[in-house]
Amino acid sequence: MGASHAQKVERLRALLAARQGPVGLAKRTSNLFRDRREEAKQRLDVRDFDTVLQIDPAAGLIDAEGMVTYERLADMALACGVMPAVVPQLKSITLGGAVAGVAIESSAFRYGLVHETVEELEVLTGDGRVVVARRDNEHQELFYGFPNSYGTLGYALRLKVRAVPVKRYVRLEHRRFSGADAFFGELGALCHSDLDFIDGTVFARDEMYLTVGRFVDQAPYTSDYSFEHIYYRSIRSRSEDYLAVRDYLWRWDTDWFWCSKNVGAQNPLLRRFAFGRSRLNSVTYTKIMRWNARWGFTRVFNRLLGLHTESVIQDVDIPLARCAEFLDFFLREIGILPIWICPIRAHSGDFLLYPLEPGQLYVNFGFWDVVKRRRPFPPGYHNRLVEDKVQALGGIKSLYSESYFAEDEFWRIYNGEAYRRLKARYDPDGAFPDLYQKCVLRC
Repeated sequence: MGASHAQKVERLRALLAARQGPVGLAKRTSNLFRDRREEAKQRLDVRDFDTVLQIDPAAGLIDAEGMVTYERLADMALACGVMPAVVPQLKSITLGGAVAGVAIESSAFRYGLVHETVEELEVLTGDGRVVVARRDNEHQELFYGFPNSYGTLGYALRLKVRAVPVKRYVRLEHRRFSGADAFFGELGALCHSDLDFIDGTVFARDEMYLTVGRFVDQAPYTSDYSFEHIYYRSIRSRSEDYLAVRDYLWRWDTDWFWCSKNVGAQNPLLRRFAFGRSRLNSVTYTKIMRWNARWGFTRVFNRLLGLHTESVIQDVDIPLARCAEFLDFFLREIGILPIWICPIRAHSGDFLLYPLEPGQLYVNFGFWDVVKRRRPFPPGYHNRLVEDKVQALGGIKSLYSESYFAEDEFWRIYNGEAYRRLKARYDPDGAFPDLYQKCVLRC
């Protein structure tokens, strides 16, 4: 029998108390897409904080440890007739990581980002305390400051999050649009409906789709996108589809949205014989990506072709009214396709480090590829173009990937005054790097 949650907490506190120098996290997977400096750190092993403690369908609550993956969390919840209110797209994302970062999915227009579905956080802080933070207790500021802190204030050891009831299947409609104004206009109208899921895909300036989903009890058939068939291709070829609810949750994971093409996984022969069903997932692709980042194979190959390259792997949130303008800029200056589209309604304006206007509709643009040009350009050039445009349009950028902000600009955007107050209260001796060091300087 494994250790209890309390025993695991005490073990971790003892490790932190014995630290000498800076502290880092030891875990099985990471969904951060920024190269980090190799620095000597004491690693806190949190891998055994992976237990689902309780699922209460009647109360609509899930109590789980921070390192449980969403694949495991969702499977256990579905067996009880519920799911976490917002389930991020990739199986390997952990519950704590989804809150310390900024996670999203197609139910976010109803429930907000993942951190808006949290009721309670148990956090190991930098000064060695274990505190429980809620909206209405003495650690209220940590509750509202933990999202977008990326482990620089402490680690979430246990969380209580909202759950919602499910049915067996999800019926999908893929609706095509040929212009941005009509596309975003309809997206805004749909966000006031009783749909269960909304997201979208932009394939070209004149080819974009809204995908709307509803829970249903019965389905005339179900599609399977976990092996031979590729989900994002189906969006262009059919107007209606049915998926089992579990397959809907992980429809993007099999091909890392569409990024599996970069490792050959969409080639039918490689897909069947080199990858196989068990390796078609985000964990496999992340390992390949990190291997390539270390050895630079594609950089050398592109240089031999005379190409200058820059990875532009970002998610940005833009107010709905400015989305057509951002899309026009992006297609003109960056040109990466496809683009994932996901609406968000912010319910609270109290979250300190990722401020969104309460009640306002935002749209997440997700784009993950490499810009290739014949002419050289400065490091970070295209990412910086995106950052500047997002700020000009009143949006905000997630910090899981490369960032190039100047320090004063960064703290202006991400509420440096509140962050410094939190840092002084919960990590006064700097056990963890600060947010700018971690997300921009990549310490």
